[in-house]
Amino acid sequence: MTKNNIILNSTLSLIALVIILCLFGCASQKRPQGGPKDITPPKVLKMVPENYTTNFKSDKIEITFDEYFVIQNEAQEFSLTPEQEKLPQFKVNQKKLEVIFQDTLEQNTTYVINFGNGIVDINESNITKNLTYAFSTGPALDSLEISGHVFNSITGDSILNATVFIFPLERDTLLGKRRPSIFTSTDSSGNFKLKHLREGTYKLYAIKEDAQGDKIYQQRNDQIGFYKDSIVLKKNVSDIKIGIFKEAPENIRIVDQNLNNEGIINITFNMGLENPSLEILNNKELDDTKIIKYGLQKDSLKMWLKHYNFDTLQIALKQNQIAFDTIKIGTEKQPKFNQQVTFTDNIYTMEINPYIGLNLYSNFPIKDIDLKKINLKEDTVAITNYTIERIPGDPFTIHVKYPWKKKKTYWINMEENAITSIYDTKNKIVRKNFSLADVNNYGTYNLVVKIPDTTSYYILDILDERKKVVKSVVITKDTTVNLTNYRAEVYYTRITYDENKNGKWDTGSLKLKTIPEYIWNNPQDFMIRANWQQNMTFVIPPHPNRKDPETTGEKINPPN
Repeated sequence: MTKNNIILNSTLSLIALVIILCLFGCASQKRPQGGPKDITPPKVLKMVPENYTTNFKSDKIEITFDEYFVIQNEAQEFSLTPEQEKLPQFKVNQKKLEVIFQDTLEQNTTYVINFGNGIVDINESNITKNLTYAFSTGPALDSLEISGHVFNSITGDSILNATVFIFPLERDTLLGKRRPSIFTSTDSSGNFKLKHLREGTYKLYAIKEDAQGDKIYQQRNDQIGFYKDSIVLKKNVSDIKIGIFKEAPENIRIVDQNLNNEGIINITFNMGLENPSLEILNNKELDDTKIIKYGLQKDSLKMWLKHYNFDTLQIALKQNQIAFDTIKIGTEKQPKFNQQVTFTDNIYTMEINPYIGLNLYSNFPIKDIDLKKINLKEDTVAITNYTIERIPGDPFTIHVKYPWKKKKTYWINMEENAITSIYDTKNKIVRKNFSLADVNNYGTYNLVVKIPDTTSYYILDILDERKKVVKSVVITKDTTVNLTNYRAEVYYTRITYDENKNGKWDTGSLKLKTIPEYIWNNPQDFMIRANWQQNMTFVIPPHPNRKDPETTGEKINPPN
C-alpha cells in the first residue's frame, strides 16, 4: 500500500468517526440544564373524541398533552370500568397518548378510564393526578357522584393522597385481593370525589399506602378507613367523612430479632404487648441475671446478659404470663463485642430543667462508679458539695444532685474509666457544659375537668406544641388535673372516649366491621405562662350521636 493510500484511508476513518460521534450526540436527549425547576405536570390540550362523549363509536382515543411524558406503573394506575376481558393498549406517540380498545364495547354503557398517577412528565416526574376520560356508547352518561373527606382517626389531620375506592356490593369480597377499578386520590385538604357512577349498592373504602402502593389493601403496611353501611346510590352522596387507622394485627408476630455488635439482644414485635415478659428456658443463671428494657409502646425490647458463654439460648416470649412464641438466639464461640460505655443526657438547648436537674444515661448497665474521676465546675471554680446518685431499679441512669444556680455555666468532666459496666468495660472522657434554665420559664396550669356522663371513661391527653403527649390521665369523674412546673408554651388537649373502659385507645377492625374509639381533638389550645399559676374549667363534650350512618372515627352528615 502506498503512502498516499495510507493517508487517504486514515483521513476517511477519522471523518467516519466524527460523523458517528455527531450522530450519537444528536440522538442523545439530555435534560436541559439550568433555569427554574419544572413543577408543572402535563396538561391536557385536546381529547379526540371529546371527554364525556355520548353515542361513542370510535375504537381508539387520542389525548394530547402540552409536553412530553411517560407512563409509569400502567398495571397499577390505569383502569377501565366496566372491565373488559382484553385490556386496552396505551401507546405514547410524542405528546399524544393513544388508547386503543382490544375488545367490543357494550351498548348503552358508560365507561370510565382512570389514569391514576400514571402520567408523568419526562424531566421532573410531575404527576397528572386524577385524570379520567368518560364516555357512553348510548345517549346518556352516568353522572352520579360520591364525595367527602378523609382524615387521621387519632390526630384529625386531613390525609393527602389517600386512595378512595368503591366495590359493588356483590364484589366486596375482592377487597385486599384485587385492585379496584373505580378509585380516586384525596387532595391536600383530604377531599375526594368519585364521578360518573351508575346506580347501585356500593361499599366505600379509603387506604393510605407507602409511596409505591398497588391499591390493594395489605394489613401489615397500610392504613384503612371505611364507610360502615352500604351506600345505595340513587342520587349524589356528599359530606362523607372517613377516618383511617392502622389495624391491630390479629396475632403477635416477631418482626426482627438479633444479637448486635454491642452484645445486646434486640427483639421487635408487630404490635405493643400487654404486660410483656420473657424467660430464658435453658440457662437459669442468665435468666436470673438478665436486664430488659422495653420500648415506650412495648413493641420492642433490649436485653443485656451477664455473659455470652453459650451456643444457643431458647427464649420464651410472653404476654400476661402466657407464652406466645419461642425463639433461639445463637452466638459464636468467644464473641467479640464493642461494649465501650457512652452517655446521653437530659440537657436541652444547653440547659437543664430546674425541677429535674442533670441526668446521664449509659448505653450499658452500670456496675461501678469511681467518684474520684467525676468533677464538676461552676464557671471556672471546682465544686465538691454535689452528689452522684443511682436511680433505684434503673441500672442505666446517673443523677447529679446539686443546688444549681441561675446565670452560671457548669462543666461536668468524667475522666476515662470513671464508669464500669457489667461487662467490665469503661468509658472514654466525657465533657459537657450547660446552665440552669430560668425557673421563670415554667408555670402551672390546673384543669378542672367536667365529664358529661358518670358511667363512661375518658382519656385526657395533654400535648405540647410539637403535638407530643406529655401527660395522659384516665378520667372517670369530675376531677382536677394539675400540670405543675411545665415549660411555658402552647399546649393542646384531646379526649378519647374509652368505650370498653380499658384505659387505652382501641383501633378498628375491618374483619369485625368495628370502628376505632372516637377521639375529639380540641381545636382550642391553651398557654402555660411563665412563673404563673392558672386555672381553667375544661368541659368534655358528649360522645357524638352515632344514630346516623357511621364512618371510622367521626360522625357524618346523612347522605343527601
